[in-house]
Amino acid sequence: MKSFLLMILIVSTHQLMAQKYSCRDGYVKFFSEAPMEDIEAHNNEGTSIFKANTGEVAFSVPIKGFTFDKSLMQEHFNEKYMESDKFPNTTFKGSITGYSQGQPGWQDATANGEFTIHGVSKNVDIEGEVQFSGNQCTMKATFPVRLEDYNIKIPKVVFYNIAEVVEVTINFDYKKSEDAN
Repeated sequence: MKSFLLMILIVSTHQLMAQKYSCRDGYVKFFSEAPMEDIEAHNNEGTSIFKANTGEVAFSVPIKGFTFDKSLMQEHFNEKYMESDKFPNTTFKGSITGYSQGQPGWQDATANGEFTIHGVSKNVDIEGEVQFSGNQCTMKATFPVRLEDYNIKIPKVVFYNIAEVVEVTINFDYKKSEDAN
C-alpha cells in the first residue's frame, strides 16, 4: 500500500512539474495609426516561460528585434524613441488567470503583472486568449500602450506621424519544456 501511494505521489509531482512551457520565437507587432502615416513593426524574437499549473509567466522582447518597412524608421525607433542601447528589452512578469488547462479551444484569460518598457515599469492587466493543444499552448492578445506612460517622448516635429497610443499584438506559441523544474 505504501509503495502504491508513493507511486501516485511521484506521478502527480511529475505531472505538476511537467506543466512548464517555453517559447523562443514569440511574435510581437506594434501599430501606430497617425494622421500623416501608419507605422508598423514586427518582432519574432520574444522569449517566454509559462508555468501552467501556477499561471506564472514572464517574457522578454529585444527592442532591436523590431523590423520596419523603412530602415530610417527603424533607426529612429531604436536611437531616438526607444533608446535601445540603454533599454534593450521590454519585459513582463506576472500571472495569467481565467483559464482551465484541460479545457479545449480558445479561452479568455487575463495577464496581471509588471510591464516594463523603456526602463519604466507599470502594473497592467491585459485581456487575451489562451489555447492548450497536446504539448503546446498559445497565447495571444491585442492591447493599447500609451507612450507617455513609459516616458517615450515624441518630438513636436513628428507629432502627426506617431500616435500617442500604439496598438501592441502578441502571439506566443509555447511548447512543453523538457526541463520541467
